[in-house]
Amino acid sequence: MTIVQSAGDHADAAATPLLEVRNLTVRFNKKGAPAVDDVSFTIARGETLGLVGESGSGKTTIGRAILGLQPVTSGQILFEGRDITKTSASQRRSLQGDLRAVFQDPFSSLNPRRPIGDAITEPLRVASVPREERDKRAKDVLDAVGLAPGSEARYPRQFSGGQRQRIAIARALVTDPRLVVCDEAVSALDLSTQAQVLNLLSDLRAGKDLGYLFIAHDMAVVEFLAQRVIVLNRGRLVEEGRTVDVIRNPQHHYTRTLMAASPVPDPDEQARRREEWKRLRAEAKAAAAD
Repeated sequence: MTIVQSAGDHADAAATPLLEVRNLTVRFNKKGAPAVDDVSFTIARGETLGLVGESGSGKTTIGRAILGLQPVTSGQILFEGRDITKTSASQRRSLQGDLRAVFQDPFSSLNPRRPIGDAITEPLRVASVPREERDKRAKDVLDAVGLAPGSEARYPRQFSGGQRQRIAIARALVTDPRLVVCDEAVSALDLSTQAQVLNLLSDLRAGKDLGYLFIAHDMAVVEFLAQRVIVLNRGRLVEEGRTVDVIRNPQHHYTRTLMAASPVPDPDEQARRREEWKRLRAEAKAAAAD
């Protein structure tokens, strides 16, 4: 596997990583091409790693494999040094407080007939946390994500899309996790709400050892939140490094294409990027035809 790697200091990630993925391969069937092909990376404590690629690049499959929702064909996933690649259901339950997720559509995971306080405290109930403590932690975490007192008694339909994503973040954080997998967590939100949620995630990470795996297709979103980034194309890792280095000086043709596809508010720059994207796509098609 050939990887173009940008300059960057990986010293923090090298010292007992929070998460380590080693040569991960995932196949949906034996005859087809792998959805994830020999991918390796680490996440340090307190770090946000951006995982970027187009739809079908394998980034969501990696997130699901880490969460135990997708079987692994080969390779290893280590969480705080512990191999969790093929853990049993009971072993996974022991991890649910430390390893959490925020998905793109929070509404689909909220029971419309139950107040959100029930959804937020569910992982605590499973962990046999006393009711009084569960209720207190729910109120505290809702306050931390900027929702008004009493929100725990309201129903999902009574909140906006951005507020429901805050509820999803509150549910992920109520167990005081070590790592949160954010899978396209802001892609369905408008730009102003995106900015609010990204600022919230950044603020919640500050002063803690909380790590994020931030999965997205938009390089501009990843630039705001992630210290390091890896770029996937058709299941393979094609570029990695400090986010600032990859953004300013992308080395791989595919990374440059992703950058050109990222929207910007300046209409002149947006027009330039559109032309750049067309040129890069044309070059890629010509290279594939040779």
